Amino acid sequence: MTLGIVILAGGVGLFTYRYFTRPVTLTVAAGSIDGEAAALMSIVSSRLASDKAHIRLKVVDSGTAVTASKAFADGKVDLAVVRADVGDLSAARTVALLTHGVVMILVPPGSTIKSMEDLKGKTVGVVGGESNRRVIEVLTDAYDLSRAKAQFIDLALPDVPPAFHSKRISALLVVTPVSEKYLSLIRNVFDKSTKRQPGLIEIESAGAIAAIAAAYESYDLPKGTLRGSPALPDDDLTTLRLPFYLVANKKLDDDVIGDLAKSVMDVRRDLLGAHPLLAQIAAPSTDKDAFIPIHPGAAAYFDGDQKSFFDKYGDQIFYGSMLLGSLTSMLAAGWRFMQENGEEAKSPLNVLYALATRIRHADDEAELGAVEEEIDNILKAELAKHAKGESDASDASALALAAHRLEHLIDLRRSTLQTVSRAPAA
Repeated sequence: MTLGIVILAGGVGLFTYRYFTRPVTLTVAAGSIDGEAAALMSIVSSRLASDKAHIRLKVVDSGTAVTASKAFADGKVDLAVVRADVGDLSAARTVALLTHGVVMILVPPGSTIKSMEDLKGKTVGVVGGESNRRVIEVLTDAYDLSRAKAQFIDLALPDVPPAFHSKRISALLVVTPVSEKYLSLIRNVFDKSTKRQPGLIEIESAGAIAAIAAAYESYDLPKGTLRGSPALPDDDLTTLRLPFYLVANKKLDDDVIGDLAKSVMDVRRDLLGAHPLLAQIAAPSTDKDAFIPIHPGAAAYFDGDQKSFFDKYGDQIFYGSMLLGSLTSMLAAGWRFMQENGEEAKSPLNVLYALATRIRHADDEAELGAVEEEIDNILKAELAKHAKGESDASDASALALAAHRLEHLIDLRRSTLQTVSRAPAA
């Protein structure tokens, strides 16, 4: 029984260990017009698989940030790479900040457009128009561009230079991370042969817009971001920026998301040299009033409050072991009690005592002779044990007294039987 309990406890422990250490696969939707969002998640996924990490990712390339947000809102995926201003993110909780997109409004060299007010009555090309609908709305409301008959049209990046050349558009709006790859794409939009350089339009009301639309924040684009000599912009330029997050459903387990956040940051550290696009990954805001709250599991990791297995389940293990030990002791005591009762019932002394009843009810000499033979066999066996040292003197003395008592009873019963048999003869 004890061995069975030990085997059962070991099996439960092994099952628990395998259950808590098995890989957890999460689906993540990622989409962008250049495919970089899906590529970033694929890098992380590959590294987690090669490291045999507890968390695994299945990347779903959704094509655009809008489609990724919709898949997440519909519950089709566990995670998504999203823009803070796109889609229904009520169920989203941040895991990591991937990058920031900066709003840039550019005009060609020699343009007379110097401010947002000058866009009135003009046509503005928008790269990634579907994802930038909210940006257009907040700018239109802040500067009353709809009443001024400003128009916004969607353009693919390769179509921008011809649109400028044909004067189909007067300005270009893009939302882009500040990284060399994307800045190079923007520089290539304009003719490099001319000595004149394009212009950047300042969004002076960025602070007021950010106060109303919480997804945005006012941002000063550093001097010389687009070009160093001559500097473009020629001074720090006020504009808007918005975060790109890796988000998880708020219902996902805290421990799983904590492990995911740790894995993402480990991949960033280890692969930063080979993949510069990982450089902008950072911890999201832990403020309670953040536009998208941080997931409790990720917050525990970034705050250094993650609990180990024994921190979380130490009390259960301690009290469980005490309960198991008590149960084992009770079972062992019960088993011993049953064994002792069985041995006591079969002891020679009890067997001798049981013969007294047979003697009192014996009907003839033959039955009394059988009882005497049983007594002789019991005494012979006990004398053999005593000779081998398997019983002590007190046991032998008790047996001798019991045997003497039985002999007396046998003599009495014989006398009684003989008296009964003589009476009919007389």
